[in-house]
Amino acid sequence: MRYARTGSLWRCLRYLRPYGWFMAGAFGTALGAMLAGLAMPLVLQRLIDGPLAHQDMGALPGLIAGFAVLGAVEAVLLGARRLLVVRPATHLETTMRARLFQHVQRLPSSFHSHWSSGQLLSRTVSDVTEIGRFFAFSAVYLLVNVAALVAGLGVLAWLSPVLALVVLVTYLPMVAATVFFEQRFHTVARSAQEQSGDLTTTVEESVAGIRVLKAFGRCPETVRRFTAQARALRGTELRKISLTAALWWTATALPELGIVALMGYGGYSAATGQLTLGVLMAAITVATYMRWPADTLGWLVADASTAGAAATRYWQVRDIPLAVSDPATPRPLPHPLRGELRLENVHYRHPEGKDAILRGIDLTVPPGTTLALVGATGSGKSTLVSLLTRLDDPTAGRVTLDGTDLRDLTLDALRSAVTCAFDDPVLFSGTVRHNVALGLPDGTRDDGRIHAALRLAHADGFVAALPEGLDTRLGEEGTGLSGGQRQRLALARAVLPGPAVLVLDNALSALDVHTEREVEAALRTVLGQVTTVLVAHRPATLRLADRVALIADGRVAATGTHDELMATHAAYRDLLESPVTGPAGADGAPLRGTARKVQAR
Repeated sequence: MRYARTGSLWRCLRYLRPYGWFMAGAFGTALGAMLAGLAMPLVLQRLIDGPLAHQDMGALPGLIAGFAVLGAVEAVLLGARRLLVVRPATHLETTMRARLFQHVQRLPSSFHSHWSSGQLLSRTVSDVTEIGRFFAFSAVYLLVNVAALVAGLGVLAWLSPVLALVVLVTYLPMVAATVFFEQRFHTVARSAQEQSGDLTTTVEESVAGIRVLKAFGRCPETVRRFTAQARALRGTELRKISLTAALWWTATALPELGIVALMGYGGYSAATGQLTLGVLMAAITVATYMRWPADTLGWLVADASTAGAAATRYWQVRDIPLAVSDPATPRPLPHPLRGELRLENVHYRHPEGKDAILRGIDLTVPPGTTLALVGATGSGKSTLVSLLTRLDDPTAGRVTLDGTDLRDLTLDALRSAVTCAFDDPVLFSGTVRHNVALGLPDGTRDDGRIHAALRLAHADGFVAALPEGLDTRLGEEGTGLSGGQRQRLALARAVLPGPAVLVLDNALSALDVHTEREVEAALRTVLGQVTTVLVAHRPATLRLADRVALIADGRVAATGTHDELMATHAAYRDLLESPVTGPAGADGAPLRGTARKVQAR
């Protein structure tokens, strides 16, 4: 375990390589400051045993000047250490955060379905901060302070071997106690970091879902859960403090005992003439100087343990392999791009799942046609469409675009040709323009195309009514807009880039019947030009499709037009006439409640 966390910290050193000379300089200046501090007691010994003992005032100014120079050198080198270490430490934090964020963005959807955002946030922010702080301060002084203790004992041995032995006897138990407490501290520190991530998740989810919590009266329950998590974290932090306090007590008390023993034996030796007064004062000064390295050793070791736990958590995410990535030798997009989609014996199973979700899907969508996917909840429709943009890759089989396996294309090339609109219309904090133009190349600003996409999605009316139109800033996740408005902006975002393949995963589910008909009428002008795969349940939307595929138990149970399947396939008919959707009315919309009962009569 200790090797794992030491190895995790060691791996972080790669981000300091561009500033290796800075780190070497920081270590060198800290070491130089330590040596200057240890040299000062030797000057003191010369001062006492020389000019003061022999009444030789001529040598006094030179020794005093030497003492002052050593003090100035120590101060300057300590300041230089701080200046040298700032750039490497900030570079390490910035780069590690960027690499982790980039890695998380490239991980497949199956990863995000099992990891909470709070845990990822704590690893990206607080854990990287711990690692950066360790390398900026603790790592340097952990090495320097150990060197200071060794050098201090060396100076004591040069002054008096017996005095050095007295101090060493009191320091050995301190080293053993440091190792003992560090092992326990690491476990508690890792637990505290995990609990902090869970607490962050609770806060984030509560803020994002505040309307749901209020609507169901769950705010008090959420507060109780948060309080319980906060108290558990408090208990863990108190255990950390208890272990740190015990470590500090050991690291403080034993050096004090060493000084007491040194004063006792040294005083007796000086009184009997075995030591000079200068040697005794120098030895006491060296032992006092060694107190700070000894006192902080426990804290530095605890900080190293915390940083090691943070590094382990960081690499836990970074080491997750990219199941979906660019091929080593990518193939270019077919030209001209026709947009034929083909799924050949496609299987899919979640990495942590036992049963396959898709079990041998074979489908072909000719260029410029529309395929609708219908199925009960959990049948695999959304999983299937996620494979079309490589949000995940099939476990077996392949998906091709104009005969080219999607895994042979770069992700950028694929996602410029295939765009999506999901049933959960995610919007980001920013302007309406920023959200709609998300699929355009960076820096592209084409308001004409944006307005055309908004008109197609029948979003131009409510966008024009917003206070600043396209420049209106939306709240987090589009707070302030209705579900239907958010879906229309997401639809405009999907059609704006002019894709060859358009994927609509229940993208009209939040629209009212009247708005849906208007959007569907506008979509007809697009659907004849691009290959479209849509997941839908409303008969009016299904009639937009050239062909409908019924998905059941991860397989294609039947294909045909909507009217053909209604007439010939009982399972399809039963699905659309279920109490959830109801039978189709005259306008193609499902009937509900009283209307359904009247028709049944």
